[in-house]
Parts: sequence; structure tokens; C-alpha cells
Amino acid sequence: MNPTEEAELCFPQLPNSSCRIAKRSPSVTLLTYILLSSISLLTVTLNLLVIIAVSHFKQLHTPTSLLLLSLAVSDFFIGLLMLFQVMLIDGCWYLGDIMCALYYVLASIITSASIGNMVLISVDRYVAICEPLHYSTKVTQTRAQLFVCVLWLCSAVINILGVNPGQTGRYSSCSGECVFVVDYAVGRVDLLLTFICPVTVIVVLYMRVFVVAVSQARAMRSHVVAVTRSVSVTARKSEIKAARTLGVVVVAFLICLCPYFSVALTGQDTLLNTSSSAFVICLFSFNSCLNPVIYAFFYPWFRKSIKLIVTLEILEPDSCEANIT
Repeated sequence: MNPTEEAELCFPQLPNSSCRIAKRSPSVTLLTYILLSSISLLTVTLNLLVIIAVSHFKQLHTPTSLLLLSLAVSDFFIGLLMLFQVMLIDGCWYLGDIMCALYYVLASIITSASIGNMVLISVDRYVAICEPLHYSTKVTQTRAQLFVCVLWLCSAVINILGVNPGQTGRYSSCSGECVFVVDYAVGRVDLLLTFICPVTVIVVLYMRVFVVAVSQARAMRSHVVAVTRSVSVTARKSEIKAARTLGVVVVAFLICLCPYFSVALTGQDTLLNTSSSAFVICLFSFNSCLNPVIYAFFYPWFRKSIKLIVTLEILEPDSCEANIT
């Protein structure tokens, strides 16, 4: 075998069993590297800012902020795992079958936890808006901590039990390929627990929140007579803002997750190759970059906390007591 042919192999020292490096133009490869690296860096940075802010400032030690913290932690690790997708651009997996299985399990646990956190946040907002008088008694710091712990534990148990260690590397056609098998039964359960149920809960609760927000805006409009025109404009803006925010949340969630879970809708045992599914997996992971924008950037306290973090004012004594709300 000549040097040119050997250069096309993931493992030139294994010419008879090595996978071939995917052929792409240098410009496409460079663009892909920049895109994936940028998404990974942005995801890690944004979620790290949320983690630091919620952990440091005592004013943010609330049940809602705890849910945001849990979401940011899961999305932070999703951003780190995207570095493996950068490594797979050329179609080669250099870390072996065990690391391939570990990568899949960790990715499944973290993404499941991220989706579960979104559900918990939607429930929190539903209670806060639709049952404001009972919010302080129903949603407490202890209960929030309990639900977060149960969420992470269930995500770990379900995804670990769904992996068969004996099949590690069994379906790889060549050395340098990372392949895992989604069994029919496991795929149906995963589809139900991590996509259908969360989507249903989020859409139903957010639609309910939207209806309540609109009704409250209309109630304000009907009770004020002296400044009818001004209130009408304000109420209409509130309706538009509520619709836009909830629309962004639901649409971004569906756009990022539907392509990934559509694989499970084939109704057969599904073979996923991480190199050939890079776009779908990265789109799925990109939702983790959007989460801190959607859930945190809408809050004024986050902008204030970013300023204190970037200027290193959080290193000053008693900075955790700062008023950022």
C-alpha cells in the first residue's frame, strides 16, 4: 500500500481493518471545525456564567434558580461532550470501543437530565403564574433539591440499564468507528420518556401559562378606564411578549430535538454511527447553547451578575451579598 492510500486510513498501521478518513474539501473541514468548536465554546461559557452566578449570589438561592442551575450544569457538560464531535469530523474514533460506549452513556444521561430540567422549569413557572397564592408552599427549596436529585438519578439509572456491555464494538465494521445499537424496546422507552412525555408536558403547561397571561392582561385592560388607550397598548405588548417568549422556547426545543428522536420512529432496531450522525447530534446539543439565552438572558439579574463576574467584582469580600435583582 502506497503512502497516499495509508494517509486515508484512520489507523495506517492496520491497513486491513482500519476505517478510511472521510474525504472533504479543506474549506468544508475548516468551516466545520470552526462551527462545532464555536458552539461548544459558547455553550460551555454561557452555562458556566449561569452556574457561577446562581452558586455565588445568595439572592439567587431560590427554588427557581436551583432548577436553572441544574439545567446549566447538564448543558455545560453537553458543551464539553461536543468536543468529541469535533474529533469525529474526519470520521475516525481514536479512543476505542470502551470510550465509545462511555461517551454514548454519558451523553444520554446528560441530555436526558437537560430535557428533564426543562420540564421541571415549566412546572415551576406553571405553579408560579397559575397558582401564585400556593407557590411558596408547593415549591420550596427542599422540594426543588429533591426533584433535581431524583431527576439526575433516574436519568443515570435508565440510561445505564439500557446499555449492553457485551455488544461494545460488536457492530463496528472497521477500526476507528464508534457505533452503538438502539434496541427496539429500549428505543421505544427512550422515545417515550425523553421526548414524547417531556414535549407533551412542556407544550401543555406553556399553553396554559400563555392563556393565563393573556387573560390577566385583558383583565387589567378591563379594570382601567381612565387610561384606556395606554393600558390597551401595554396589554397588547404583554400578549405579544408572552407569545413570542413561549413560542421561542417550544419551537427551539422541537427544532433541536425532533431530528435526533425521529431516528427512533423507524420502528426497527436502529444502528447509529456517530460520525455520520454528527449534524443531528450537534443540532440536538445546540439546544443546550440556546437554553441559557432563553431561560437566563431574559432575567435582569443575569445581566447584572455577568457584569460582576467579568469585572471580577465577585472576588471582593461579601460580594455574594450584592443586590442584583
